[in-house]
Amino acid sequence: MASSAREPVGLIGLGIMGGAMAEALVAAGHPVSGFDVAAAAMERLKAAGGQGCDGAAQVARDAEVLIFSLSTSPAMLESARNVAASVQAGGRCRLVIETSTLPLDDKNEVARILEGAGIAVLDCPISGTAVRMKEGAWTIYCSGAEPSYERARPLLQVFTQMVPFVGAYGNGTKMKFAANHLVAILNVACAESTNLARKMGLDPRQVLELFGNSPVIGTGVMRLRMPFMIERRYEPATMKVEVWQKDMQVIGDMARSVDCPTPLFSACVPIYSAAMAQGRAKHDTASVSEVLAGLAGVDRS
Repeated sequence: MASSAREPVGLIGLGIMGGAMAEALVAAGHPVSGFDVAAAAMERLKAAGGQGCDGAAQVARDAEVLIFSLSTSPAMLESARNVAASVQAGGRCRLVIETSTLPLDDKNEVARILEGAGIAVLDCPISGTAVRMKEGAWTIYCSGAEPSYERARPLLQVFTQMVPFVGAYGNGTKMKFAANHLVAILNVACAESTNLARKMGLDPRQVLELFGNSPVIGTGVMRLRMPFMIERRYEPATMKVEVWQKDMQVIGDMARSVDCPTPLFSACVPIYSAAMAQGRAKHDTASVSEVLAGLAGVDRS
């Protein structure tokens, strides 16, 4: 998928998601500059044809449009401050597209910091993994000022055609919380189903073959996660358990803040925590299947 603009783009955060976006933008013909605290991530950017920078401030000097893809609120807030300072000193950045899944209060603070420096901000979290982007299966929930959305849309369509505008700034994050709430439950449900099939003497491969594309019970989560569960191999991860723990926390906090009971979601929390306790922090979230396998007495054979 190619954008018509070919304008320079800056990336702050070059992990699994940010790195995939950087590579897609380079492939689409955009000059890409970026920064990440991890040296390996910077090397991947350079290998893909991008330009490494020595910090967020330099990225903001090089490009009018920046994409944030960060895993923690402190990193997001520090990047916003550095970008704002760069622009106040003459940097080029005029629009930041914030794609992280982080607490809404922190995203609102980012908007305050950047807008104070004259920078427009969009809240655009992503549903999907890096693998799913290559299939064109991301959904990017875009929220903020509609003119900024129209400015950003051709760029976001480098990654996917599914870039709906969902309203005021912050609605994107709320939509992502709702999506991840379902993903958390469906992932555990698939793990439970996989182990039930094994206990009944069924081949879980046949379960996936019959159910995966069913218009009634098949889901993208099933098609993505069950192959990990069937093979019982969880690396390389499409979503690490340790990263997902952060998402679980912010979703739970949001539900409590609006007085909404989430009994199914809450029942899943200790299963993900058990995966962490088993040393599966770097494994794919599909590894919750091993937690349930242990409870069910399913051995590795």
